[in-house]
Amino acid sequence: MAQNRNSQGQGSKAQRQLRVGELIRRTLSDVLARADVHDPDLNRHSITVAEVSMSTDLKVATAFVLPLGGRDAPEALLALRRNTPELRHLVAKAMTLKYAPELRFQLDETFDRMDDTRRLFEDERVRRDVEAPDRQDDDA
Repeated sequence: MAQNRNSQGQGSKAQRQLRVGELIRRTLSDVLARADVHDPDLNRHSITVAEVSMSTDLKVATAFVLPLGGRDAPEALLALRRNTPELRHLVAKAMTLKYAPELRFQLDETFDRMDDTRRLFEDERVRRDVEAPDRQDDDA
């Protein structure tokens, strides 16, 4: 399993953060997919919720989001932030948590990093180094 942005190896506390974050991610994704928020600016975007990172006290949920294809990401982020109270209400209504966490939204930049890595591996010098036979094999 990949390391979560917020995992700190604190046993059950970190597990609870991961479980609640995943539950909020699924619920938020469903709310956005069903277009439950009555905002045409938000509903015209198909938004992917890649991950939700929880604070240690479970009162703040940071959702890492990206519109489909990455187009109009700043506008989608503004629409999410503008509709945060309604999104928080809809997520809380669908869940059985003691407190409705404060929602925060950030653009997910992992796809950009993957593209940078892919471009790096396409570089001729890097490819030559990666594909070079191991020199220790020649000595054997």
